Amino acid sequence: MLKKALRTKYKALRKELSEIEIEEQSLAIANEILKLPIWDKTYFHVFLPIEEQKEVNTEFILHLLSGKDKEIVISKSDFETRNMTHFLLTDNTRIQKNEYNIPEPVDGIEVPVTKIQVIFVPLLAFDKKGNRVGYGKGFYDKFLSQCKPETIKIGLSFFEPEEMIEDVFESDILLDYVVYPNGVYEF
Repeated sequence: MLKKALRTKYKALRKELSEIEIEEQSLAIANEILKLPIWDKTYFHVFLPIEEQKEVNTEFILHLLSGKDKEIVISKSDFETRNMTHFLLTDNTRIQKNEYNIPEPVDGIEVPVTKIQVIFVPLLAFDKKGNRVGYGKGFYDKFLSQCKPETIKIGLSFFEPEEMIEDVFESDILLDYVVYPNGVYEF
């Protein structure tokens, strides 16, 4: 399938999820993350979910990382440049929703991309090769292309993979893993 069709399909599938299903599946995803070989790393980038888009609730992942004394990094998006600025999440970090309902840090301690070792990546769909489909704005494509090659990229999905995304670009960055409620895909 093409990315545009996949976006439509998976936005519709997400719309059908109840709040209880989102919570249960998000918790199941967090439990699957515990099995990944990532716990020797220090700097973890996590997206804060857009509730209106019924994204994976990363609150459970935040609790895991906090409990393991990891440095948690969150981002602020610049819609003109499509750049993301990354900030350390601390007790003093003020979070505010932007005009697209994305929860973001107001300010804080900036973290360079080169320090980030693990990234939890939002997605709408993915395929069996590790390609992903996001909302099509290119924020994560740009962000992932700035990371070190050894940075671990982990997609989070409520759904199983598609066989193949037809219109991938050479510049698209493959994921290393996708975690879903029933397990982990490794690429």
